[in-house]
Amino acid sequence: MPLDSPFYMERLPIETDCYETVVRPGSLIRIKAPRQLGKTSLLVRTLAHAKSQGFETVRLSFQTSDNDTLNDLDEFLQWFCCSVTEELDLEDRLADYWKGARGIVRRCQRYFERYLLTELDKPLVLGLDEVDQVFEHPQIATDFFGMLRVWHEEGKTNPIWRKLQLVIVHSKEVYVPLSINRSPFNVGLPIELRELNEDEIEALITRHQLSLTAHQKQQLVELVGGHPYLLRAALYQLARGRISLTQLLEEAPTEGGLYSDHLRRHLLNLEADQDLLTAFKQVIPAYRPVQIGSTEAFKLHSMGLVRYDGNSVVPLCGLYRQYFQSRL
Repeated sequence: MPLDSPFYMERLPIETDCYETVVRPGSLIRIKAPRQLGKTSLLVRTLAHAKSQGFETVRLSFQTSDNDTLNDLDEFLQWFCCSVTEELDLEDRLADYWKGARGIVRRCQRYFERYLLTELDKPLVLGLDEVDQVFEHPQIATDFFGMLRVWHEEGKTNPIWRKLQLVIVHSKEVYVPLSINRSPFNVGLPIELRELNEDEIEALITRHQLSLTAHQKQQLVELVGGHPYLLRAALYQLARGRISLTQLLEEAPTEGGLYSDHLRRHLLNLEADQDLLTAFKQVIPAYRPVQIGSTEAFKLHSMGLVRYDGNSVVPLCGLYRQYFQSRL
């Protein structure tokens, strides 16, 4: 969502925590949430805050890296270094630092330590978006994430590395086998984005200049809950007069409805994992919290399909219950 969008809803104290932490020397922030819950919007605002405080900032999305790059550590780390260099408008000097050092990871570290961080007269905040892409390549992930952990640890005592702040954004839980001392996912500030609460939903409706009755608001919340993307998409269409609430409620859980792409993506992900599919089939028809395997519950929650109720789970919203009842 653009920085100047009036429809971005702060979920305090999340933004405050990010803004305070990102300007601390050597800090690391981990932003985790299912897709379309606002991670990139939060990252963009965190980087903008850092920039307003005099920091250099780079946002790097790993969706721009292709499979060939992700299959070779040397090529991947060169892509990583070149991408950051380009975003900083600095001269590419990779050839000068990529020779002589033992180990590919060490070459990358030297490039940052002896060139990028030394060349900059300001601290650097490096925002790494969509790192889920790297999870799919364990041979790359182990070394890359281990390197980020080393950089963070160096930032506690080394003046050069204190100039680097990291913000790591991901959707999925980390299933890459990383040792506890080599993972950047158990240090720093953890941020797990939540749904919008009642007050935030009310404020978002007002910002769309919609006059909904208490019953209509209840119907909308029962359909999509406080899911930012689902709620915003509905309010936008309602505010533009492109659909009535009655029509939205009828069409939303169908293949021809507003959320068809969103729902099909979830369906494909479920069909690719038989254990998850079996577990979710137990959850969907029940109108009381259901206990399923802890691993399946954890994964379904990470996907954004369920919410916890004690040790049990329920569908995140009515939209998912209605759609998957007819599809599974």
